[in-house]
Amino acid sequence: MEQKSESLREAFGKELEELGSQMSDLVVVGADTTESIKSGLFGDKFPERFFNVGIAEQNMVGVSSGLALYGKTVVCGTYMVFLERAIDQIRNTIAYCNLDVKIIGAHTGISVGPDGGSHQDIEDIAIMRALPNMKVVAPADAYSTKALVKEAVTTKGPFYIRLIRPNSMSVYSNEEIKVGKANVLRDGKDISIIACGIMVPEALKAAERLQTVGISASVIDCHTIKPIDESTIIKAANNTGRIITAEDHNIMGGLGSAVAEVLSRRRPTLIGMIGVHDVFGESGQDAELMVKYGISEQSIFEKAKGMVKP
Repeated sequence: MEQKSESLREAFGKELEELGSQMSDLVVVGADTTESIKSGLFGDKFPERFFNVGIAEQNMVGVSSGLALYGKTVVCGTYMVFLERAIDQIRNTIAYCNLDVKIIGAHTGISVGPDGGSHQDIEDIAIMRALPNMKVVAPADAYSTKALVKEAVTTKGPFYIRLIRPNSMSVYSNEEIKVGKANVLRDGKDISIIACGIMVPEALKAAERLQTVGISASVIDCHTIKPIDESTIIKAANNTGRIITAEDHNIMGGLGSAVAEVLSRRRPTLIGMIGVHDVFGESGQDAELMVKYGISEQSIFEKAKGMVKP
């Protein structure tokens, strides 16, 4: 595992630029934040296939839907807190019509940091995974961002791709990453940590610390929240009998809820959830906020110790 930190937004922008060279029907629509989320890299190279509609998220979704109806593969996106203004349009024009539009929700979670609670979207997974036809993915690093963006763009139908603002530690180098298939990054026998997004590196660091106190923890990157990989979750429950979920999202409706739904139906298992406990955030540095709101490596470490050695 490479110990380096990279930008998911940069990886997204570069992959979009590469895909634009391969797909003449790919178009990108933005809403005034294209420089920040790096979709503007596509616009620099393919200006005739790039549309910035300004601060008009509902219009962005409408334009994207219209382009998809005319046979285009469409990527649109902005900060997710702004995109929530367009949930009606996302539901009724993209999801309901099962259109080929890939929605990028950037600057998600408490880890947005200094922008504060008004910009820290902690409810997006819950909203988007409840929409029929919508696939939901949350990459952990730059490598997985490129892989998941490529698969989403080359797969017909609606996708929601969740991106974070801060750089994230590199997790992958050349492993296969597929939508709907979780990746087991570390094997263990005492407890399984199922994480997504920025919490995957935190889970790996926690697992290393747990090893020093005699606890063997497996780590699973559940980058696809919908459709979720039920078989890997059940296998983890059978192997360790204890599950922790970890996400930079409200504990209600996100990854933890999705995993609990699987376990309650198929294999009831002791489960602990690491996430934001149904409160809005505040302004601060991302690392400080992750500690304060209980979604750091330390939180996973303490939770696992309490579940394995109560």
